[in-house]
Amino acid sequence: MIDRGKKNILGILVDAVDYEAAVTKIVAAALVHKGIAVSALAVHGVMTGVFDPTHRYRLNHLDLVVPDGQPVRWALNALYHTQLPDRVYGPTLMLKTCECASRERLPIYLYGSRPSVIEALSYNLCSHFPDLVIAGTQPSRFRQISTEEKEQVVQDIRNSGAAITFVGLGCPRQEIWVYEYREDLSMPLVAVGAAFDFHAGTLPQAPPLLQRSGLEWFYRFMHEPHRLWKRYLLLNPLYLGLLLLQATRLVRFDSAKVTPPTREMRYG
Repeated sequence: MIDRGKKNILGILVDAVDYEAAVTKIVAAALVHKGIAVSALAVHGVMTGVFDPTHRYRLNHLDLVVPDGQPVRWALNALYHTQLPDRVYGPTLMLKTCECASRERLPIYLYGSRPSVIEALSYNLCSHFPDLVIAGTQPSRFRQISTEEKEQVVQDIRNSGAAITFVGLGCPRQEIWVYEYREDLSMPLVAVGAAFDFHAGTLPQAPPLLQRSGLEWFYRFMHEPHRLWKRYLLLNPLYLGLLLLQATRLVRFDSAKVTPPTREMRYG
């Protein structure tokens, strides 16, 4: 198990952990009903915090931020010699956590995406893990919600008996969600990005070779060019350029240079 603590990548604090350490933290919190906010960040997720000091505050106040993308893992290894053997990929983290949750009899809740995706996801998870208990599900409203609606969401999840909630709202909405709901829900809230679509079978995953070589972005870009071209063709080169500045110490990226949120976003 590897857990070398939080490290500064372009001002974003990322945990240098492996799968075992990440799952252990999530399940340990679930067993004692402790609210923690968890996210898996690839390059795009890191860059959302680089550009926005308010979102950087949220990211840096999450309890666990795992290196979802290979370029994020490479940065941790290059800058801090963390010797991480692999990234902690959100979809795989979800499966490993569900496997442990099924053994520990920890019910899960699925929040986000569309009704058809959640239905397929629930079926596939239960087929893969027969002992897994899905306490409840709730699709996204794809908009900001009122205070009353948020209170209802909180109550629904509490009443379900869930011990872990997985959130699939897309970046950065899901990171905002886990940050804002952590104090209201006494359980791990785990933002897992495209995992809902991948495990539901509605979106293809990149072949393992492309994933290992850090080219998953290219595979996803080829499947969704109109939606993802700005994310990959603009942000990826910028990420590498900024990382070079950090590595050569020409620019200091201060993780404490943040702006606390003045209001809730309340994505639903």
